[in-house]
Amino acid sequence: MGAGATISTDLSDKDWLAALRAIGEAEGYFTELTKDHSAVFIEDGHEVLFVAFETLFGIRSVSDTGMPLAFDICASRGWSHLSLITDAQDWFRDRSIWAYIDRLVDYGFFDDFDRVIFYGAGMCGYAACTYSVAAPGAFVLALAPQATLARDRAAWDTRFPSTKRLDFTTRYGYGPAMVEAAEAAYILHDPDEAEDAMHASLFQGANVHHFPYRRGRAGAIEADMRAMGLIARIADAAARGGLTAAGFARLMQARKRHVPYLRALLGRVLDEDRPALTRKLCRAVLAEQAIPRFKHHLEAAERRLSGAQEASRGDRAHREAEVREPAVQLS
Repeated sequence: MGAGATISTDLSDKDWLAALRAIGEAEGYFTELTKDHSAVFIEDGHEVLFVAFETLFGIRSVSDTGMPLAFDICASRGWSHLSLITDAQDWFRDRSIWAYIDRLVDYGFFDDFDRVIFYGAGMCGYAACTYSVAAPGAFVLALAPQATLARDRAAWDTRFPSTKRLDFTTRYGYGPAMVEAAEAAYILHDPDEAEDAMHASLFQGANVHHFPYRRGRAGAIEADMRAMGLIARIADAAARGGLTAAGFARLMQARKRHVPYLRALLGRVLDEDRPALTRKLCRAVLAEQAIPRFKHHLEAAERRLSGAQEASRGDRAHREAEVREPAVQLS
């Protein structure tokens, strides 16, 4: 359901939500949980349920159709989908959301589907992890999620001062504990982003699989994943029940042909001033596709390395000459 649905980008947020409400009520349901939180469900079979957590700003900033991600992924696949949308930086910690998830559990909502997939990035990745406990055996894909922002467990993460007022210690609170019931949880993060790496390290267990993605914080990783169609491809594999850690890694090889990712990787190598690594990276990229920027930096790196080798040979020759011809002693 909803195949080809679009919402104009010219609408105000209020009118956009009204348009989404109309689509939801025609094909499933739309409910306003609070003034800042909404849920829209589209029923289209009982094989797969795709559950996505998104922000209103994120949807309206990145979607080509003006629709939540779940619509873009699920419409052509015949999957049911549930989107939880927030217009607040509150990590979906409102009690009304807890009550809504509780009602779904009480009604046996998640039990109606053969496979349930939870997705989110950053703040929404945290929510995907924590609420996945409502559907034991689910698959979780979380991009740079926070494990918790409770002060007693994550005082080292000072990026979100407004969260000091939020409760991360009661219902659906600690992400790593909530994914213990999942069949598999894939946690993507940039290991060079210190706080994201620390959060990721808290997710442990035989069902948790970590994947390093050097691209920056959650927004950049998600932008890449969307552009490469990887969220849909990973969801497809999960829906078939055949997604292994090795299979996931194979799918992620697509990033090595994604120009924004490659440019970001080149930028990091250049910042580290490592010409040998720059040469290696540029050669690998140029073997697959001709990108002028990489050709330029390959030539620059080779010039530097060649110059360094010449200088090294000159220094060695000078030292050898000094050994052969001791300095004259003046008396």
